Amino acid sequence: MKSTALTKIHESLGAKMVPFAGYNMPVSYEGVNIEHETVRNGVGVFDVSHMGEFLIEGPNALALIQKVSSNDASKLEIGKAQYSCMPNETGGIVDDLIIYKIKDEQYLLVVNASNIDKDWAHISKYNTSINAIMKNISEGYSLLAIQGPKAIEAMQSLTDVDLANIKFYTFEVAPFAGVEHVIISATGYTGSGGFEIYCKNEDAEQVWKRVFEAGAAFGIKPIGLAARDTLRLEMGYCLYGNDINDTTSPLEAGLGWITKFSKDFVNSEALAKQKEEGVKRKLIAFELNERGIPRHDYDIVDENGAKIGIVTSGTMSPSMGKGIGLGYVPVELSKVGSTIHIQIRKNSVPATVVKLPFYKA
Repeated sequence: MKSTALTKIHESLGAKMVPFAGYNMPVSYEGVNIEHETVRNGVGVFDVSHMGEFLIEGPNALALIQKVSSNDASKLEIGKAQYSCMPNETGGIVDDLIIYKIKDEQYLLVVNASNIDKDWAHISKYNTSINAIMKNISEGYSLLAIQGPKAIEAMQSLTDVDLANIKFYTFEVAPFAGVEHVIISATGYTGSGGFEIYCKNEDAEQVWKRVFEAGAAFGIKPIGLAARDTLRLEMGYCLYGNDINDTTSPLEAGLGWITKFSKDFVNSEALAKQKEEGVKRKLIAFELNERGIPRHDYDIVDENGAKIGIVTSGTMSPSMGKGIGLGYVPVELSKVGSTIHIQIRKNSVPATVVKLPFYKA
């Protein structure tokens, strides 16, 4: 079991620690609902240092990224980030990721913790003919997600960069919390604004300490992975391993907007054909019409109890006080406003297909 540079701090704060993607990670401190509300209304900090980071460099860096990713990375300028996915050869997704253009001929790829080895092998396979310079720097870097509507105000004293000027999906490399060359990125997985801070492991404790000192007047709190999941689900953000995986196509998952057929990429011909012919199933969002909590792998059924799909993510929404979820159903049953049923133990609970996001600030 690996630890992050901040594991001892989490333990000293009384965090409930659980194994996650090979790391000992804080799942909660005070409880999911309190932590969720802190991020929605104030500011909270997640340690997400388990995420993977790859540097792709050199004159062939863009060519490799264009080959393995579905979005068009040629549109990236220095200081901009892009959400993308890596299609596999059989119609599914290897992983979803964020691509940062650090400088000309240098990109940072941020991948999911549980997929680091798989992603590295996949990209390396295509690099044998492209010859970009690849560096796996995952073990040396920490990542803090400082999220919530008070994040800008709470963190401004830690840097000379005007945080309000860092627009969504852009970033600055600048001093932060007394540490040089920190990536301050206006990205996150919560839908409540804020930043993701990338620093070296040896600087992580100092950054954490200074962040909490600066945020004290704003009610800043540490937040665990459980609230991260409820926050992302209220926004309808896909979670790899649940809503997308090696068998789900980006078009089925509603990720057509990051699938650009203006270039050649892994399996692009087959995906272009799928787009032309139309998908047979689709990832939908639903809200329960009665009390209940939908969970991952629960059956989605019709009014007669016949299985029509499966729940990929589900929870009781802390912000809305109702059961919400994502799941795959045949495309003809995916229309917004349609009624479906979720099989929760012996009960078939009616639900309505809705448009994302569930939560609107």
